[in-house]
Amino acid sequence: MAVSNYSLKVNRQLLDPSFESYRLSLEPIPIYNVELDAAVAEVKLKDSQYTLDHVRAFGMYNYLHIDPWYENSVFFVDCKGRVLNLTVTLDTALGKPIEVFHMPSDPTVCEERLCASLSFTSATWASLSDGAGRLYLLRTSMRRENCSLKWEPLFSEEIGEPFTILHSISHVQAGVHSMEVLLLRIQKDPSSDSHAKGSGYSVSLEWITVSNTAEQGQEKKYKVRKMKMLRGKSVPHYAALEPQGKGLMVASEKPFVFTHVDGALLEQPAAQAMEMESSAGGSMLQVIDPIYFWQQTIEDVTVSVRMPEGITKDDVVFKLYMENVSVGVQGFAPLLEGQLHAPVDPEASAWIIKDEKSLEVTLQKRSEGPMWPELLTGGDGRGEFLMSEEQTALLHERLTYLTTEDMNANPDKGKPPCNAQELEDCDGFPEDSSNLTRFDGESLKPTHVVNLGSHQYLFTVDLNPSEMPSFCLRHDVDALLWQPRPDQPSNMWEHIATFNALGYVQASKRDKKFATCPPNFSYAALGECLRRVFIYRQPSPVDTVLFNRMQGRQVGQVAKQQVASLESNNIVLGFRATNERLFVLTSNNLFVLKINN
Repeated sequence: MAVSNYSLKVNRQLLDPSFESYRLSLEPIPIYNVELDAAVAEVKLKDSQYTLDHVRAFGMYNYLHIDPWYENSVFFVDCKGRVLNLTVTLDTALGKPIEVFHMPSDPTVCEERLCASLSFTSATWASLSDGAGRLYLLRTSMRRENCSLKWEPLFSEEIGEPFTILHSISHVQAGVHSMEVLLLRIQKDPSSDSHAKGSGYSVSLEWITVSNTAEQGQEKKYKVRKMKMLRGKSVPHYAALEPQGKGLMVASEKPFVFTHVDGALLEQPAAQAMEMESSAGGSMLQVIDPIYFWQQTIEDVTVSVRMPEGITKDDVVFKLYMENVSVGVQGFAPLLEGQLHAPVDPEASAWIIKDEKSLEVTLQKRSEGPMWPELLTGGDGRGEFLMSEEQTALLHERLTYLTTEDMNANPDKGKPPCNAQELEDCDGFPEDSSNLTRFDGESLKPTHVVNLGSHQYLFTVDLNPSEMPSFCLRHDVDALLWQPRPDQPSNMWEHIATFNALGYVQASKRDKKFATCPPNFSYAALGECLRRVFIYRQPSPVDTVLFNRMQGRQVGQVAKQQVASLESNNIVLGFRATNERLFVLTSNNLFVLKINN
């Protein structure tokens, strides 16, 4: 199966280049507190779980689970082994969480146990891990109609070492009901020794298919039908199964490859791993870097196009018109081609070859002043915009006010100067470059690969139960939400929403533990390890006439920032958002914040 190198296509219509900042609102957020009868089943990391992967997978685990089919209903597991549900109908009359299932086994007897994990497989099924290696598949009935009904276990089996559940789905094919469950484990790497470089641990993803094996008319009997194993060297940022189990998508800093099927070793898994990591020319999974870079001033645009080494002027194909450009090499498809964002003056434009490996094109704008948001109309995903030092300084000067926590009703008064040294730490990206890979469910081979580069992963959220979970990435200063579309190979990841400047804002929150958003994208929420919650609302029309004093223009919309402080000194363990409410879980309390009416 051919592999497609892919790039995420930003929808420019969802970006707001005129966004200024969030205005701190002193309007209080109603907070309702539910005291728990028993503490949440928190599992602290042991001395043997010392790696960054352990912290990412288990130390930062979200103990609170929201029902995608019924968003006003949240679930968690307490220290007594009970799965508890809180369904909100009226904020001012919150009841106590109701038990829907009790795990018969005692997971605390397992020394290496992990946190219990829950995944909603469908509107009537759920999958549960006890943290000690046992997997339950539970028939819940229609949870929307009756959230207090007891769940019925129709599958319970030991699946090896302790694991957490990342994702699960349910489907029916040819009259056979099946459930696909994706498990995560961090295990000692048997191939490593004490002197080897690295942590000595490897990460495994286990894709399990459980099907009803009973014939028609017989009592339902579910058994494991297939087990597929992937291995990698880092905990994935994102991992989810496609509907009907047709594929798997994984975003991680290190590549994953399928190694086993039903316990049998696949042929040449090491060779496949080398292909995944290779960046040499001609590699099947070569990661695509930008083909061209561009900068601009108020007068001109400079484009640097990467060319084969040793290129001469006779090899160059260059065509420039007032509104179109085409740059390439003789005998090959153009490297840069399309309609320019705005007209240029072909007579005043020029190109030169630099270092025999790049072509520098200078385009003279016909109209001085307006800055281009993109080089080519609609964008081609093959280039990258680079800011000059002067432009970067101006941008930082504007963005420094986005991260203020000063309770100042007049944010324009007494603005501090920009501290460039602090901004460097705030804007730092991970050294490793992450990849997003789509694997085919039949061949187990990668079909699409995206180099995420410096687009920092922020969070994963379930928006629509009929679709795969969405994921949020930092893009420049913004946070962009992406929805996987496995049924659209040409546009497999769609940009569906933007949270202005959230990428920049969240980087300044050193104690941030969780981030999320609701299905309607009306706000984004950040939760610190203790007490504080930050709400960043989308811009909304203002009721009164406001003017920007510095620019002398009327302000039509304002984006509000709100801060809430929880009355608890316990660590935040869970964080989930709905269109109306934000749920925050600590070891002894469940807080409900009324965000929207």
